[in-house]
Amino acid sequence: MEKKIYIETYGCQMNFSDSEIVASIMTDKNYESTTEADKADIIFINTCSIRENAEQKVLNRLKQLQVLRKKNPNLVLGVLGCMAERMKTELLEETTAGSKVDMVAGPDAYRDLPQLLLDVETGQKAVNVILSAEETYADISPVRYAGNGVSAFISIMRGCENFCTYCVVPYTRGKERSRSVSSIVSEAHDLFERGYREITLLGQNVNSYRYKDEMNGKVIGFHELLQMVADIDPLLRVRFATSHPKDMSDELLEVIARNQNICKAIHLPVQSGSSAVLKKMNRKYTREVYLQRIQSIKTLIPEAAITTDIIAGFCGETEQDHQETLSLMKDVGFDFAFMFKYSERPGTIAEKKLKDDVPEDVKSKRLQEIIDLQNKLSLKSNRDDVGKVFEVLVEGRSRKSDKYVSGRNSQNKMVVFPDDGFKPGDYVKVKITDCTSATLKGVVV
Repeated sequence: MEKKIYIETYGCQMNFSDSEIVASIMTDKNYESTTEADKADIIFINTCSIRENAEQKVLNRLKQLQVLRKKNPNLVLGVLGCMAERMKTELLEETTAGSKVDMVAGPDAYRDLPQLLLDVETGQKAVNVILSAEETYADISPVRYAGNGVSAFISIMRGCENFCTYCVVPYTRGKERSRSVSSIVSEAHDLFERGYREITLLGQNVNSYRYKDEMNGKVIGFHELLQMVADIDPLLRVRFATSHPKDMSDELLEVIARNQNICKAIHLPVQSGSSAVLKKMNRKYTREVYLQRIQSIKTLIPEAAITTDIIAGFCGETEQDHQETLSLMKDVGFDFAFMFKYSERPGTIAEKKLKDDVPEDVKSKRLQEIIDLQNKLSLKSNRDDVGKVFEVLVEGRSRKSDKYVSGRNSQNKMVVFPDDGFKPGDYVKVKITDCTSATLKGVVV
């Protein structure tokens, strides 16, 4: 009887892409995927270490899974991903995880999962957290086990070498390395042939993608790769995440501008509106340089939606620094933002060299002010769309009513409209008639 494997994923889009790679590796070894944890023989928790709260969620989940262990003493529990890389053997200690963990595997160790499981069967604790200097999974076709059949992720590069002082990613994901152009284009083409109509190119720092062709020595940059993927078919929408402002070139913006099927949505994390804080973060740009990049986006792609990440209460942040963040948000008019309080991560440059000196209540107050402002900006952005017509890619039924379907426009905004026999993957012209701060509502035209 085939053993059943259940994968639970936390964190970024890259983790969800990695979970699909894990599913592919395991099904090739005759394991069967299941969507029900209580039916599984093996449970993998794919983890995130970007914030303390993310790790705490995983530790709490591991404690909850003790119930399943009581029902099935042979259940194998493995921790994958960034948290496995950062905490390593600590996770194998019951006092740390709150329950017995049988194995840990870092982001570059997934090919070894079948062998690690054999080690577990012999009664050993299984650990592999060695980071690779090469692209690890370029030849693996991911199993799209949890998708909607319309949208898919393609990992085009791994790792990061920016060393932002607050970030654990360079330590948990290793050096930057890019997949070959041919493997990426082939995967995108295959997805389109299988009925997918939207792909997102993923990387920790996606627009620093560089691949040297061994045949002719030519180096292919991200803007060239993006054009190649867009050329597959006009009906294939292309997105990408996440960008670093220092690598957001005009050449890339021009490629986006001239291709209708490259989505007009750019996620450009700013983290802070203060040049002084940005310097402490080692972000490699100033407030002024960031705003120049925003101006280039608005000039070359005036219809683009711009989203961002913001950290409240970083080391040494003053009230004036915070006010500069709020003013930058107003100047840009972000359509959406991911917003967090700063949490010190072990092993980072900030943890070693900077003092986490902003009181917790001040962090919370500043974060709430950022959230309140962004809610207003998001609502304004959506209200500005009322009366406009967008092409929407149908993803499925609306969550609130079977009489409606939902999908996203090029700007990555969710649009809900009455169903008229539409199916996932259809493109529909929709006129926006109303909105909330999170959703556009419309009618078919």
